[in-house]
Amino acid sequence: MTLLQATGLVKQYGHVRALNGADFDVDAGEVVALIGDNGAGKSTLVRMLSGSEVPDGGEIRLNGERVRLDTPATARGLGIETVFQDLALAPHLDPVQNMYLGREIMHPGLLGRLGFMDNHAMREGSKAAFAKLGATVRNLSGAVGSMSGGQKQGVAVARAAAWVSKVIFLDEPTAALGVVQTRNVLDLIRRVADEGIGVVFISHSMPHVMEVADRVQVMRQGRMVATYRAKDTNMEQLVAAMTGAFSREEAK
Repeated sequence: MTLLQATGLVKQYGHVRALNGADFDVDAGEVVALIGDNGAGKSTLVRMLSGSEVPDGGEIRLNGERVRLDTPATARGLGIETVFQDLALAPHLDPVQNMYLGREIMHPGLLGRLGFMDNHAMREGSKAAFAKLGATVRNLSGAVGSMSGGQKQGVAVARAAAWVSKVIFLDEPTAALGVVQTRNVLDLIRRVADEGIGVVFISHSMPHVMEVADRVQVMRQGRMVATYRAKDTNMEQLVAAMTGAFSREEAK
C-alpha cells in the first residue's frame, strides 16, 4: 500500500527551479533510498514532505488522502518525522529535554495541571529510546551543544524513531557516526520498517543504500529520473542514473 505519495511537485526560488515536477512514493514497511548528486533536489523534496516548506505546485497524499503539509507540526501530527542534516536540536537543552521538546509528559493530577512535568517518566523513556538505537548517550543531564557529533546524531535519530507512526525521513543519518553507531542506525532502519513504518533514507553512501534499501529512487535536476529495486541494481547503474548516463528503459 502506498503510504506517502508526491506527484508533480514544483518549487521555485527566484530564478532557480529546485523541483521541476518531482514525483515520490514510499510504501508502509518499506525502505526507500533517495539519492542524487548535490543540487539534484533531494533536500528540497524532503523539506516539502516534512512540512518545512510548501511546494508551489503538485500534490501530496498520505494514505491516499490529499494533505497540505504547511508546517513541521502538521507533518508530525500526521505521523511524519524527519532527521535533517543539521539535526534540529536545541543545543542548550539536555538529551531528555530534546527528546520530549513539544511533547512533554506532565505529572498526573493537580501537579500536572499546575504545570509540573514528570521528569522521571521522560528520563526513563529517553533511556529506552537511546538503548534501542544503541546510541552512546551516557550523560542525560549535559547540554546537547557540548556533545560530540555522533552523540548529537544519536539523539536526533532516536527522537524521530521514538515518535514516528507513518513515515520517517533520515537525511544522511550515518554521516557523523563511527562504525558501531553506523551499524546500529542501519539495523534500526530495518527494525522501524518491520513495524510498518515507511522509511526514507537519504544518503551519499552507495554501500549503505545497497545494504538497507528495498527500492532506490534517483533524483536529477529537480525530478525523479529512475526507480530501481535494490536487489536488481548495482552501484554503477545508480551512478549512471545520477549523472544522466543511462537509458530510461533500464530504470522502469
